[in-house]
Amino acid sequence: MQISSLGRSVAASETLAIGARIQELRQRGVEVVSFATGEPDFDTPEFIKDAARAALAAGYTKYTAASGAPDLRSAIARKMSQENGRPTDASEVVVTAGAKQALNLAFQAVLEPGDEVLIPAPYWVSFPQQVLLCRGVPVFVQTQAEDEFLASRVSLERQIGPRTRAIVLNSPNNPTGAVYGREAIEDILELAREKNLWVISDETYEFLVYGAARHVSPASLSEDARRRTLVACSFSKSYSMTGWRVGYLVAPPEVASAAGRIASHTTSNVNSIAQKAALAALEGPRQVLDSMRTTFEERRRVMLDLLRRLPGVSVQEPHGAFFMFPSFESFVGRVWNGRKLEGTAALAEALLDGAGVAVVPGAAFGAEGYLRLSYATSPDTIRGGVARIAHFLDSLA
Repeated sequence: MQISSLGRSVAASETLAIGARIQELRQRGVEVVSFATGEPDFDTPEFIKDAARAALAAGYTKYTAASGAPDLRSAIARKMSQENGRPTDASEVVVTAGAKQALNLAFQAVLEPGDEVLIPAPYWVSFPQQVLLCRGVPVFVQTQAEDEFLASRVSLERQIGPRTRAIVLNSPNNPTGAVYGREAIEDILELAREKNLWVISDETYEFLVYGAARHVSPASLSEDARRRTLVACSFSKSYSMTGWRVGYLVAPPEVASAAGRIASHTTSNVNSIAQKAALAALEGPRQVLDSMRTTFEERRRVMLDLLRRLPGVSVQEPHGAFFMFPSFESFVGRVWNGRKLEGTAALAEALLDGAGVAVVPGAAFGAEGYLRLSYATSPDTIRGGVARIAHFLDSLA
């Protein structure tokens, strides 16, 4: 029997595959320091878990509307209006199984086969695969470390063609930690207005910004931006709710309605109990967010300082999310255990096998020569893991 061309063409998630390898090694008793996982190491706050227990005890275990429970959609609309600066009605909200489904629904709702989507690189691993799932064409726009991995209006405009339909913005960015400022976003929005393009804004890490950086939601900057920007957000990172699988899409009513109809035939509603937990998260104490952000900022300083001490490694200071994206290009082509390391995928594999440190190769994000390291772990783990990396690099011939 034949597998479809779509089934054959879509690649597996590199980050999930590495996560599975880590679990396999740990089950065999291998001590692994993981810098690979895009997941906070905090437990979900207790008041959120209490809300789930209460929902379960109350029998809140039935279907909700495919677009989400009315109380949660209303709460998300209030949050978007008051905190993100985008006036939002509940009809413009679709509750999803994390930001990943929100993005997938956004692409499905606006793309025709053959439509092109501009994706700044380095990019989150699922962006191009999701475009391919919609029979679209991902078009990569390369960014540079010296420009803090930020795409500009000029670099995006060079790639626009007759089939260009949308621009992806991911700020704060996974994998680089880059954060777009207001002026840069306004320039990109002006280009989108001139070329009549959708802007698909992944704001998963919106609360995790550091120093002088500020998160700016493109949809907040003008009425035109509100009408053309599709916002994907998540409870996973900000509230340490990764396994709960709750996110949301905020879009103009016609797009939100289409996304809801698609969801009704694919997933139906997000888990009802998880929706009650997400509602509690939105209505709960905001100091939970501040506490996690402060902790991540401290860890960011620790990892940045240690990586900058490694000879041959260069790293830009990230201003958001919880990732570093240093260049290890000077180690490509070196020899470990009799094997020439032809690229950072081979380097990452050797680091795992030889040093017990898990990282994600930059090629997974469209950036050969780099490795992604997560600092969503304790300072002691960061120190120990970077020390292992330093020892491993010293051993290369």
